[in-house]
Amino acid sequence: MKTTSILVAALASASAFAPLSQNARTNTALADVPLANGAMSFNRVCREWRCKYEGDKSTSESLEAISKVVDEYLPEIKKASKDATVNRLVCGSCLDFKLMTTVPLEDYGKWEEAGHPPEKEFLEKIKAIPGVSLVETQTITNMEI
Repeated sequence: MKTTSILVAALASASAFAPLSQNARTNTALADVPLANGAMSFNRVCREWRCKYEGDKSTSESLEAISKVVDEYLPEIKKASKDATVNRLVCGSCLDFKLMTTVPLEDYGKWEEAGHPPEKEFLEKIKAIPGVSLVETQTITNMEI
């Protein structure tokens, strides 16, 4: 009995981050993972690559060089999932550059296990650009609401 209780508790806690079953799904084709006691949910995961660039946004040589790296790797980035979306964010006042690739939850695990290709190569290239600093990554949920 004690073993059964432990097993049930372990399965219940592990399922907190697993997609809902086919029968529990809503109108969407993707599974939703609940957050915030059910007040929110997600079914898309984003990998963000970010850095600081140097100079005015209109004339920045480092931002121009980052743009060329994005152009070079964009076809490979979009291979993360047939439903991948890629967003580029640039802040001219705080000098942030961000590239956000969002994929359906069911495709994220495979991409993560592979190392988020072409993340390693992309980050190495932008790190080598003069004026680029604070190169970082983050995994977050990204839902259109």
